[in-house]
Amino acid sequence: MTLAVPELKSCQNCPIRYNAICSKCEPEELVTLEQVKYYRSFTAGQPIFFSGDPLEFVASVVNGVASLTRTMPDGRVQMVGLLLPSDFIGRPMRETINCNVLAETDVTLCCFRRKPFERLIKQTPHVGERLLEMTLDELDAAREWMLVLGRKTAREKIASLLCMIAKRMASLRPADGRKVTFTLPITRETMANYLGLTIETVSRQMSALKKDGLIAFDERRDITVPDLDVLEEETGEMA
Repeated sequence: MTLAVPELKSCQNCPIRYNAICSKCEPEELVTLEQVKYYRSFTAGQPIFFSGDPLEFVASVVNGVASLTRTMPDGRVQMVGLLLPSDFIGRPMRETINCNVLAETDVTLCCFRRKPFERLIKQTPHVGERLLEMTLDELDAAREWMLVLGRKTAREKIASLLCMIAKRMASLRPADGRKVTFTLPITRETMANYLGLTIETVSRQMSALKKDGLIAFDERRDITVPDLDVLEEETGEMA
């Protein structure tokens, strides 16, 4: 089932306007984007792409969270990325997509047909510049995540993931250690898949962080971080 298209009348009132692929665009460039974009929405659990699908469109995540997974020949599945608001789906100049993309929550996408978007990159320099910038940021994040998966303890992995989501979902980085509250957009099963842990380990480490006062949560997915600076110390990356 597809959700209703959100009430977004223009790029100017878009919640990801200053973080997405269009963030560097001048007013006249936004007019060009307005002419070729369209919105699609997906319910939680609905596939957006299957690996190997024709890449008919590329898109920015307007709201919600999606996951990227790869499936091995023997059926094992590994989550390889999370897509949060303002993140970009798809690669221009490619005919197919090489990951499964699943809506973990209700998701709204700002979409561009791939071929027109490829032409747009050539005609609108600021779109191409921003795409390169986001690609390099994604490369940096992938290298950082290699450290998380390869060298960190279970507690450090959970703290790293919570810090990453808190900063992105709250759209701020408290400089003075202020409290941050956000809704965890993924299940503990998905967290375990992403971090290479068991569900039991994720639950145990979440409970330990709660017991130590680093996070608070109820039966829902609402997470409160009393002091993000203190939680970040648990990631193993603070001097």
